[in-house]
Amino acid sequence: MATLKLNKKNSKPGPVDKPEGERRGPLRGKGVSRPRQSLAAAQTERAERQAAFEQRRASEEAQQQRPNAARPPRRDEAPRFEDRRPQRRSEGAQPPYERQDRPVRGARPEFAGEPSRRDPRQEPQRYEQRPDARQDNRQEPRRDQRRATGPRPNVRPPEPRAFSQRPVPRHRDDDDDDDDNYRDPSSEGERLSKHMTALGMASRREADEWIGAGWVKVDGKMAVLGQRVQPGVKIEIDPRAHKEQAKQVTILLNKPIGYVSGQAEDGYEPASVLIKSANQWSEDPSGLKFHIGHSRGLAPAGRLDIDSTGLLVLTQDGRVAKTLIGEDSKVEKEYLVRVELAGEGAPMARFPAQDLALLNHGLELDGVQLKPAKVSWINDDQLRFVLREGRKRQIRRMCELVGLKVVGLKRVRIGRINLGHLPPGQWRFLSPWERFD
Repeated sequence: MATLKLNKKNSKPGPVDKPEGERRGPLRGKGVSRPRQSLAAAQTERAERQAAFEQRRASEEAQQQRPNAARPPRRDEAPRFEDRRPQRRSEGAQPPYERQDRPVRGARPEFAGEPSRRDPRQEPQRYEQRPDARQDNRQEPRRDQRRATGPRPNVRPPEPRAFSQRPVPRHRDDDDDDDDNYRDPSSEGERLSKHMTALGMASRREADEWIGAGWVKVDGKMAVLGQRVQPGVKIEIDPRAHKEQAKQVTILLNKPIGYVSGQAEDGYEPASVLIKSANQWSEDPSGLKFHIGHSRGLAPAGRLDIDSTGLLVLTQDGRVAKTLIGEDSKVEKEYLVRVELAGEGAPMARFPAQDLALLNHGLELDGVQLKPAKVSWINDDQLRFVLREGRKRQIRRMCELVGLKVVGLKRVRIGRINLGHLPPGQWRFLSPWERFD
């Protein structure tokens, strides 16, 4: 028969009764625990705390009933815990909206007899649950210390102030130069560029360019743009201006039908589009080679109608333009004009002599007397016109006044320059030794 033996080494000891009041050992490292409090001791301690609280409450109420007993806390004095806690309605605390000793925050003053638009007494539900900020002695920030947390208003920044840039007048006393011959540009007189043009020195545009470049002196003093001068002043031109002027070119073109003289109009191209290297006459006597700078600033000096052909002058030199189309120009222009009389050819034999005399002198256009011209027959249906003026469609209108119809017009000469053998649509340079007058 087997017997059961108990291994004392592996056996666990059972719970052992400890005497009352002995401290228990810590459980799993949580530290030493204090002895458990009995129920009677806990009730006694709670009753003592309740009695102390009631006594302190009674003393505070008695102190509040006495006048001038309570003082507001100082700014540097922190409120006590009991003062920060809001009073209960059951303890006799007066609600914020019933207090009469200070105005309600945010209320606006009303006139006598007019009810307030926002009376807190009419809206008690909005203020019952809202504690008074001043009751718990919290210091509200000043208005200038509050941070704006909402969206900023759309305020436009002030626009910068515009200061007027008035030109400072130049006085005679401010001039450091004691030259008595100085003339103020704003003084009375003729504009310097216009005066130079009248003297034949340069065109208005060239004169302004020379003055701006510092190549012009008036009475030994450097000229300025816009300067006005009196007659008889001494004008000196720098030699560099004449060298620059010599580089400007003048082009002679045999304009064909279908091209306008100036700007493009009615879908027709200007004659300047023909000025390119491919159209330069192979027998050009000037010996110059075309480059792109020669086509810049070319302007027609005179005009030819779209249905007219012949010699057309385009130039970069303002002096040439003034010589040909100026108001006092005396350069002759010669034309060959083919005409018809009453729809029939060869009108020379049937054309009256007195009408031929009117073509030479005596006609008016737009109420203005025409200058004397030279008109003569060169064959049965062709006239030769030599004019010293260039009115718009002048020859065609002159012929209409005497019953003639122009069917062809060609300009063959301007001053001393003849069209010669220059083919239609081609051009050549004006040689340095050639002149119109």
